[in-house]
Amino acid sequence: MVRAIAFKNNVDLILELGKFRIAQLVTLSTATGYIAASGRLTGQMLIPVLGILLLALGSGALNQYQEREADAKMPRTRRRPIPSGRISPAAALEIALGLMAIGALVLLVGTNFRAFSLGVFTAFWYNGVYTYLKRQTALAAVPGSLIGALPPMVGWVSAGGRLGDSRALALAILFFIWQIPHFWLLLLNFGDDYEKAGYPTLTRILSRDRLARLTFVWIMTTAVVILLLPLYGFGHSTAMYIAFLAIAAGLILNSLRLLRKTVRKSAFRVAFHGINAIILVVMFLISLHSLIGVG
Repeated sequence: MVRAIAFKNNVDLILELGKFRIAQLVTLSTATGYIAASGRLTGQMLIPVLGILLLALGSGALNQYQEREADAKMPRTRRRPIPSGRISPAAALEIALGLMAIGALVLLVGTNFRAFSLGVFTAFWYNGVYTYLKRQTALAAVPGSLIGALPPMVGWVSAGGRLGDSRALALAILFFIWQIPHFWLLLLNFGDDYEKAGYPTLTRILSRDRLARLTFVWIMTTAVVILLLPLYGFGHSTAMYIAFLAIAAGLILNSLRLLRKTVRKSAFRVAFHGINAIILVVMFLISLHSLIGVG
């Protein structure tokens, strides 16, 4: 019993270290790409999904190792495993590199070289480029959004899809555009924390109200990309058109509070949770259409 509890605690610690909630979304987008390319659910899909999950967990853990000093300065992150003292930096680094190595190996052996290359490049971009840019520029979220665009491509090529296929590019563009307002809404919610940690932030350049309106523009852009999905083969029926229209309208309506003259902080939370829920619904509809031909 004691061993079982200890094992569960260790697993929970590793999942927290690897930012499991973020890794889940990355994994789902990989599965969406695979289903969209193949039009079916097979056991083979579990291989790229597992590879990306392990790679994402390892990258998240490595990011916590890289940003452990900044995390200790922010109320939102000071309870993370390293700054809270629940795991040593050296042990966290070992776990991170181990997870990344296993994830990369799963992709290399179980899928194909294109999927492996995209997966490894995504990890490199997150830990080697984006993590560095966060310390250098307030606009790091724009190149950083490439991180979200690549996992569905990993799923796509794992299923035998062509890398330059317009549908694959449409998925990548959707996730790229979606991530920018996602990042900025996070900043609007926790901008003070980022400033305390010494990160350059847009809230130092723009007032929160101006940044809120700029974020709304990107949310509108995300809605437009969703409306364009049927043009790239994701649903050709009245039902699917209505579904995507309802999603886009709901996304915009949920974010209208960002346009108020004085924006309350609660509006940022509502918009943040809304845009995250919307991407899950879109992934479900794309997968449903690809599996059973709805639309």
